[in-house]
Amino acid sequence: MTRIILNMKLDILAFGAHPDDVELACSGTMILHRQSGLKTGIIDLSRGEMGTRGSVAIRETEALKASEILGLSVRENLNLPDGFIQNDKESRLAIVRMIREFRPEIILCNAISDRHPDHGSSSKLVSDSVFLAGLPKIITKGRNAEVQTEWKVTKVYHYIQDRYIRPDFVIDVSPVWSKRMEAVMAFSSQFYNPDSAEPSTAISSKEFIDFLSARAQEFGRQAGFQYAEGFTVERTPGLKSFADLL
Repeated sequence: MTRIILNMKLDILAFGAHPDDVELACSGTMILHRQSGLKTGIIDLSRGEMGTRGSVAIRETEALKASEILGLSVRENLNLPDGFIQNDKESRLAIVRMIREFRPEIILCNAISDRHPDHGSSSKLVSDSVFLAGLPKIITKGRNAEVQTEWKVTKVYHYIQDRYIRPDFVIDVSPVWSKRMEAVMAFSSQFYNPDSAEPSTAISSKEFIDFLSARAQEFGRQAGFQYAEGFTVERTPGLKSFADLL
């Protein structure tokens, strides 16, 4: 599933190893910034073809529905192998092309370590690709075979997924919590549905949906919010004064 607007510069570009990674971990953040007027996009690295429930075709339809809820300007899939995402030259260059095409100010990517091996692998893959995207001697070509210009991104944040990681900062998503969960549940083949005949998985139970709410409440409580999404940083954020802190 691809939504392309050529020469579209994004403010925030989120990468996920699988369709629904971004929705599960930071879709509230994406919605908030889209509502503030910023342009947002998602690059799914794989099609989630190894998933126990659903199919590639179903998940493409679900991703399109979620994209509409999130108000994305761009969503693309790099078709890397689900379950076997590698930090190799070909994969790095594919991500470099996306970064240079959409020229984001902020990149969001998978948790630095998690239950699914693709999550940690994708986290490092995207981080390394961000570095490479800023090197002018690495040559990549765009959709029309034009040589792309290097693009440097200094704001790279990792969202938190299944396993608990203490966040370096949290974002208040309380005002958009219902819409956030609507985006998650757009992937109806994957999550709780009492009428589904699909096999049960670790994320298909009602308890998992309850967990998502509890995790967001846990992150929010630390900052005085009802619901929050947590992120870790690669470099220390800088503030001009204490007034910049809530």
